[in-house]
Amino acid sequence: MSLRKKQKPKGSHLLLTTFLFTLLVAGAAAFILFFEGEKPGINLQQSSAFLGRNAIINYTVTDTKSGIHNIFVYGTQGNEKKLLHSASFPRTGYTGTIGPLEKSETVTFDVQKEGFVDGPMTITIEATDFSMRGWLKGNETIASKQVTVDTVPPKIEILHSEKYISPGGTGIAIYRLSDQDSTNGVDMNGLFNPGFPVGNGHDDIYISFFALPFNTEKIDSLHVSATDPAGNNTIVPFTTVFKKADQKQDTITISDGFLDAKIPEFQQHYPEMKGEFIDKYLYANSSVRDQNNSKISELCKSSLPERLWKGHFARMPGSARAGYADHRTYLYKGQAIDQQVHLGMDIASTSRAEVRAANNGKVIFADYLGIYGNMVMVDHGQGVFSLYSHLSQINVAPGNMVDLKSVLGLTGTTGMAGGDHLHFSMLVNGVFVTPKEWWDQHWIEVTIERPISDVKS
Repeated sequence: MSLRKKQKPKGSHLLLTTFLFTLLVAGAAAFILFFEGEKPGINLQQSSAFLGRNAIINYTVTDTKSGIHNIFVYGTQGNEKKLLHSASFPRTGYTGTIGPLEKSETVTFDVQKEGFVDGPMTITIEATDFSMRGWLKGNETIASKQVTVDTVPPKIEILHSEKYISPGGTGIAIYRLSDQDSTNGVDMNGLFNPGFPVGNGHDDIYISFFALPFNTEKIDSLHVSATDPAGNNTIVPFTTVFKKADQKQDTITISDGFLDAKIPEFQQHYPEMKGEFIDKYLYANSSVRDQNNSKISELCKSSLPERLWKGHFARMPGSARAGYADHRTYLYKGQAIDQQVHLGMDIASTSRAEVRAANNGKVIFADYLGIYGNMVMVDHGQGVFSLYSHLSQINVAPGNMVDLKSVLGLTGTTGMAGGDHLHFSMLVNGVFVTPKEWWDQHWIEVTIERPISDVKS
């Protein structure tokens, strides 16, 4: 008689299969929930490659899954490794995102107090997230950046400085600089004027053109400064004699005929103007003027590093109609309605006269600009600019190189002009200055050329 094996019920197999499947699904879900594998991201690009005594490190750590758990910042030089900064974040839950997704920080420290010396150094950032991978330590990312510790500030030797200056006037400072990678220039009353190499083999000698706004009452601070890539800064003060300048008072009568001729032009470009023609005129003469001057200042923030101009600047032939820094009171129907300052020279000759570049340079603006009408600006290099406005026609475009023979356009009445003329301005690093100095060859020789020649010899 044969014996048969006892078979397990079919229901037991199904139960075991279901249990194993459930266990597998639960394990997979747990793995996904608690063991995600995406590592944190670290960005050190904002940090400088140079560290001064008061070092600054900028970092950003991101983690789009479980969130950031720990951040450690180390400095290593030779065999020495020091913890400079750490940050830990508490768990806010047990599934999903339980830490911050992004953390940006600025770390500051004194390199000398931390024991570091000038030379190569490694900055390392270690970041972990809330994943349970890595034996519950989380996913880890390590990022390093090679930097240079430099605690020696630039050296400045002033070779020439301006003896005296008046509101609306221009001066120069010439100095020797030890660090050619430094941001350097003259700071006058909080206005920074960048320095540029004088050239011709004198790479360590710099010149800075600086100017006093027309309304300056006194000089509170005046110095040459230099800041190297590591943030080390040197300041060397110098003095100059402040001379007050006489400023002319003038009155201009606004007629209804002038308003009828001008306001439609402004309405095309500034539709936000409201009210009667006189209200729109006041808006244009004040608010639009401020907008236009802000635009001009912005254009002057970047100048060609090389000097393009040679000798004095040419004056357009014609009679002077208004001067630099004339203080104008505007009258309408016998009443004073506004006050503004004229920041250029008005020159009139014949209608639609040719306007030529006052010196060599590069056109940086050629378009309509409010009260200036059709306007051209030329960058002559090293912070020196010229401006030509109220043109009836523009013959050049931004990027064009021009010289004394170049016709920029024709005189006209666009903008806030009552008659055909050229409004000519000179600017130094965005400050309107008197053109009379720049038209004068003797002033060019005494103020600029001779001092440059002396320091080169």
